[in-house]
Amino acid sequence: MIDTFRDPARWQFFTDQVMGGVSTGTVQVADGVLRLSGDVSTKNRGGFIQARIDLPDGLATDTAAFVMSVRGNGEGYFLHLRTRGSMLPWQYYQAPFASSADWTEVRVPLTAFKPSGALLRDLPRPQDIRSVAVVAYGRDYRADVEVRSLTVE
Repeated sequence: MIDTFRDPARWQFFTDQVMGGVSTGTVQVADGVLRLSGDVSTKNRGGFIQARIDLPDGLATDTAAFVMSVRGNGEGYFLHLRTRGSMLPWQYYQAPFASSADWTEVRVPLTAFKPSGALLRDLPRPQDIRSVAVVAYGRDYRADVEVRSLTVE
């Protein structure tokens, strides 16, 4: 289990405003559920909101996938990973996942993650992963997604 969603202080909220964007939103952690919501805007070269948790010890070397229980407004979302090799703010690995109005189990294999640029390895190594984020990204839309479990297998 990566988190039980009981301690909101474990999750950091970021928007594209750190680089001049105008996206807005919130992250709430309560009653065992993380909720990321807001308005994603691509104005001013922006386009994301995210909730991120640090994993300072990395993951077990035999980790093959993230498994989540999610529901949302039917929009697509992403998981972003940062690793020991992600030195610059715009370096991450990204994998998509879908949401629906009903709670759904989503499995995201590590092989689904793509690097954000040429300076990263082709695939992230589990032991090098230092954070995972739930992200609304890349286009203008209203984000609203909840996660009630986040584990690895």
